[in-house]
Amino acid sequence: MNAIVVVDSRWAIGCEGRLLFSLPTDMKRFRSLTLNGTVILGRKTLDTFPGGRPLPKRRNIVITRNVDFDREGCEIAGSPEAALELAADTPDDQLWVIGGGSVYTALLNKCKRVYLTKVDAAAENADTFFPNLDKLPGWEIEATSDPVAENGVTYRFIDYINTKL
Repeated sequence: MNAIVVVDSRWAIGCEGRLLFSLPTDMKRFRSLTLNGTVILGRKTLDTFPGGRPLPKRRNIVITRNVDFDREGCEIAGSPEAALELAADTPDDQLWVIGGGSVYTALLNKCKRVYLTKVDAAAENADTFFPNLDKLPGWEIEATSDPVAENGVTYRFIDYINTKL
């Protein structure tokens, strides 16, 4: 299983349910990596998508504590463990954790890779953070891209591998 995320220089990922940066090149990368795969996400993250609709051309497994929650095009799981059970038939390289913060925290230790986009700036406001992989044992950088400059910020794609799996 993989995680995919954009962080700022402080490892922040969002503020009040919104992404911190608009990065079209990153969005293209996200789409190309996750297309035709299975994504695991929280209900609040789903609600931030256009119209609250699931991502097209992907199997969407949504984690929520609300047992009555139902959304067309989504499979509902009551816990991260239940989401993994639903996704058990998905090949590891096609299974993606895409947020939000509590879903990343719950499933990070089961991820083999993290496809991270790191912005070389700190967002003005942030209330949700991703674990700092540089300080977690077992996480090593596998590859780092050249810098990309877009919409007034510079960022890099950094792929981490979990050496404990």
